[in-house]
Amino acid sequence: MSRAMRWTAMTIWSSTAVVVASACARSSTQASIEPRRPEPVAPAMMPVAEVPAPTVKQQLQHTVDSIVAAPMWRNARLGILVVDPETGDTLVSHDADRLFMPASNQKLLTGAIATTVLGPDYRWRTPVLLHGMQRGSTWYGNVYLQGSGDPSISDALRGGRAQAAFDEAVTALRTRGIRRITGHVLPAGDALPGLTTGYGWAYDDFDAAYSAAIDELMFNEGELYVTVRAGRTIGAAVSASTTPTLRYPALRIEATTRDSVAAAGAPRPARLQAAYDSVGHTLVLTGTLALGDSARLTVAYRHPADAFVAAFGESLAAERIVVRGKPLARRDTSGRALDTLAVIVSPPFAEVLKRMEKPSQNQMAELFFRTVALHATGSGSADSAQAIGTRTLASWGITAADVAYRDGSGLSRHDYLTPRAVVKVLDVMRRSPHAALFRDALPIAGVDGTIRSRMRGTPAEGNVRAKTGTLDKTRSLSGYVTTVNGRVLLFSMLANNFTTPNREVERVQDLIAGFLAGSTLTSGGGK
Repeated sequence: MSRAMRWTAMTIWSSTAVVVASACARSSTQASIEPRRPEPVAPAMMPVAEVPAPTVKQQLQHTVDSIVAAPMWRNARLGILVVDPETGDTLVSHDADRLFMPASNQKLLTGAIATTVLGPDYRWRTPVLLHGMQRGSTWYGNVYLQGSGDPSISDALRGGRAQAAFDEAVTALRTRGIRRITGHVLPAGDALPGLTTGYGWAYDDFDAAYSAAIDELMFNEGELYVTVRAGRTIGAAVSASTTPTLRYPALRIEATTRDSVAAAGAPRPARLQAAYDSVGHTLVLTGTLALGDSARLTVAYRHPADAFVAAFGESLAAERIVVRGKPLARRDTSGRALDTLAVIVSPPFAEVLKRMEKPSQNQMAELFFRTVALHATGSGSADSAQAIGTRTLASWGITAADVAYRDGSGLSRHDYLTPRAVVKVLDVMRRSPHAALFRDALPIAGVDGTIRSRMRGTPAEGNVRAKTGTLDKTRSLSGYVTTVNGRVLLFSMLANNFTTPNREVERVQDLIAGFLAGSTLTSGGGK
């Protein structure tokens, strides 16, 4: 008998005992003053029926109802759906068919579509081409880099050194005996035409690494690191260096060194900042840095193809291959075909997918979005990507009433979807031949990715595999959870337009995920 049942039974028994005791006391008093009468025959006692314990489904519904009714959520929109895919049973549903801004839950759709269309063994290819002619150790012509949107040329996926991707091409030049290039290193082709930012992205975020532009030549996920050190005296200019590109973009230093101890009543010092000029090729450092201090800033490359070309050029310089950058004489290159020097090949898609989903890498998601279109139609434009994505979702039963699929990452505030649409995607991938690949790429509660510090010490730790989503007034969590008795459940929790602290939204999501992980579910909705 459960604690709740024992408490109910004891309450009923105690109330009955008090009534019986009171009746006996009244009978004794009356007997002393009244003639003796035959004892009444007591009616047969009815057994107290045990109150059945609420099922998992009932407990979950009660929990969600209580949360939604709480005053703190009166101005918020909460969409919650939990489904047992084996039985088709809906354990709880609240506004599951209303549209929500998903933030990075959009990456569940992008990852699912890319996994389905490209497959786990897909690799991006970036040919390095020569145009011109060789005389001795000099190449009279240009080097061309023909990008296809490879997201893997980064520190994260190239052993901590993004330029390692160029090693084969540099070695090939040295093998040919080429030590000097009279022309330029240039981008070739336009595999991903159109804007380099997503539809509806916030323009004032373009210098932030999470909002970096994308192009067919993408270097280090669009991220540039700036190390800043204070000057030796107060008022002196700070010094700065960049990596992984050392000379691109240009730096203009306007930041100065301040006293490490602020005087009483002194105005608050200007914060150290890095922002591009209007052209986007010069990074301007402003603000102050305390004497003896240092800082590391992460900013975006405004022009990704230029960053890629600059990085390749620096790799050549490191091997003492000089690029003169002079205009070419027409007689040197006329009629000559492009010669493939080397091809930069990415790791397989299966490996790259994890790097996109676990840390929620926006630029990779956008490159997946465009690559699907390039692979399927030959055009990597955003319009083609949206069309292919929308068509694929429709084949899964997710219509225009369920989703507005406008970019790959979820940075756009024009992206909308329903919790039911998310659960359908999760179910499609659960039944896919690539189910393990898709599921294993998701963050694991308390272990890694964007939920590595959440749900620790609960049944959800090491169990829940789910994608987060984070924008202003938007928090999402959707994925898979396994019950105590091994049932895999699908869930989607989307929250918009709240004014409570973000952590309160996450606590609600973690509470529900932890409850599901700690439940024992039967076909009838649990026990």
